[in-house]
Amino acid sequence: MTQITEKLVWIAADWGLSHLRLWMMAENGDVLHRLSADCDLDGLAPDQFEPTLVNLVTEFLPKDRIIPVILCGMAGAKQGWAEVPYTATPSAPPSAPSATKVKTKDKRFAVYILPGMKQNAPADLMQGEETQIAGFLAANPKFDGVLCLCGPHTKWAHISAGEVVSFRTFMTGELLALLSNQSLLRHTTASSTWDTDTFATAVDDAMSNPAILASKLFSIHAEASLLDQSNAIGQAKLSGLLIGAELAAARPYWLGQEIVIIGENDLSAAYKTALEPLGMPVQTAPAESMTLAGLSAAYIALESETQ
Repeated sequence: MTQITEKLVWIAADWGLSHLRLWMMAENGDVLHRLSADCDLDGLAPDQFEPTLVNLVTEFLPKDRIIPVILCGMAGAKQGWAEVPYTATPSAPPSAPSATKVKTKDKRFAVYILPGMKQNAPADLMQGEETQIAGFLAANPKFDGVLCLCGPHTKWAHISAGEVVSFRTFMTGELLALLSNQSLLRHTTASSTWDTDTFATAVDDAMSNPAILASKLFSIHAEASLLDQSNAIGQAKLSGLLIGAELAAARPYWLGQEIVIIGENDLSAAYKTALEPLGMPVQTAPAESMTLAGLSAAYIALESETQ
């Protein structure tokens, strides 16, 4: 690890509700090393965040230099390392000037937590997705349209003139996980395969009549019991119904707009499959790359401030 230590200039970090991702960064922007760990936010007291980080990166830290750590995500929430004030919309995604420097006992690094964003009417929050937006805008500064940041809590963000104008959050991913793992439907949707045609039909059904969603969900159980419907079909219907209901509610955001989906491969592909039949121009971008690009932009801004 000596070579990494010699080249290490800063550390990029994304601390979510249950997972921490870290990138050891060189001066030229290259990733020297990537690591991740399961770190349940609910299981950590504020004074446990620093030891958790130290245990993961101590072997890379030089003894004669202070390494900046640029951190985004839920570590800046009330239940996190330190509560960081939100940036209100409309606004550009927050960067280094609005970051909070956290006091640390270990003097080998300096930790800066980026703020999330808030919206008062209707009330909404994001922590981590704003950094993905910053990363996307760093490469696409003239973008005017909508970003769909898909995940457990999918965000639809209207972007114009480099600012987040407004956004709405949908708990579709969390609902999917709960229904798949803890509800009656866990017996009829567990599958490693996927039926694209069934998914598309379910999306259309939910968009056409979202009010009947709860009844359609129970039909997945009934069809498995009465018609011997496979779990692959059940899984596709469950995902399609939930995403279709989300698209129906988010119509004011995506209708007539250029759309970019930021997410991981499988989920991003599902949203793209759901949107393309609607005639919307859809592009995709990988979530991890956008997060790292946003953290990198914040580091560059921090360096400019300190010079």
